Amino acid sequence: MTLLDTFAHTLETTLPVFAMVFIGLGLRRLGWIDTTFINTASALVFRATLPTLVFLSIVRADLDIALNPVLLGFFAAATLASFLFSWLWALRAVPVADRGVYVQGAFRGNCGIVGLALAASLYGDFGLSAGGLLLGVVIVTYNVLSVIVLTTYLPGKTAGWDRIFRDILRNPLILAVILALPFAWSGLRLPVWLMTTGNYFASLTLPLALMCIGGTLSLSAVRSDRRIATSASILKMITLPALCTLAAWLAGFEGRELGLMFLFFASPTAAASFVMVKALNGNDRLAANIVALTTLMASITVTAGVFLLRSAGVA
Repeated sequence: MTLLDTFAHTLETTLPVFAMVFIGLGLRRLGWIDTTFINTASALVFRATLPTLVFLSIVRADLDIALNPVLLGFFAAATLASFLFSWLWALRAVPVADRGVYVQGAFRGNCGIVGLALAASLYGDFGLSAGGLLLGVVIVTYNVLSVIVLTTYLPGKTAGWDRIFRDILRNPLILAVILALPFAWSGLRLPVWLMTTGNYFASLTLPLALMCIGGTLSLSAVRSDRRIATSASILKMITLPALCTLAAWLAGFEGRELGLMFLFFASPTAAASFVMVKALNGNDRLAANIVALTTLMASITVTAGVFLLRSAGVA
């Protein structure tokens, strides 16, 4: 396969994902979708359709292939390293009041939607099942580390550790993984009609979620706080994915596993980061700017990264 063929195939797998984001942006600007629709659809995705998608992908998975404890452990370690690197960088480059927002924006990716959509586009059922298991690690590490850094720089405010851990344990995605694993291990099959119905319902997830991401983007908001937001966005979309993916390759990962981790490392900043900052009365404008900038950058940086990995023959 020539470099041109590789590039064309890369675009075929990444562009549909980001096209849905920009369709959502266009629909919002046309007034065809509004805040009420976005809030309702986002809640439906988080509580129902995405957990269904993760559940079905794991039920269908061959756990001997999809479940890799070494990969899960490496991703958790890389996430912690990214968190510490971002924090150390923020100590010298970011005003104290904005450090917590900066660090969270720089390490917390939107793996549950963008990462999983890209994994499904690139690796099919393996991407969905292995990505679904990886989400369990993502949800726990991202939430715990975010609370640590935000509460450090927002004195007198607390997210409540007991509430955070309750939310993690009740997270629909965590529950979907826990419920699906016995089916996958035992080989027990659900009725065909139930699987078909579930597939119909789960198929709503990615297009609906990606359009909602696009619908929440505010291009005008990006014009403010540009220096700090741009710094966090470069760290999130270029520096950390490059370092973490290189570390994974040096650790011996390759093929689909290396590609899957890159897609999760390179996912744009999660919208949940904005929600958490706003709840703690932090600089929510900066948080929103980082989400918007990284989402806009992702169509270029993720495509370039996949192309480089494929050209090198390692993913």
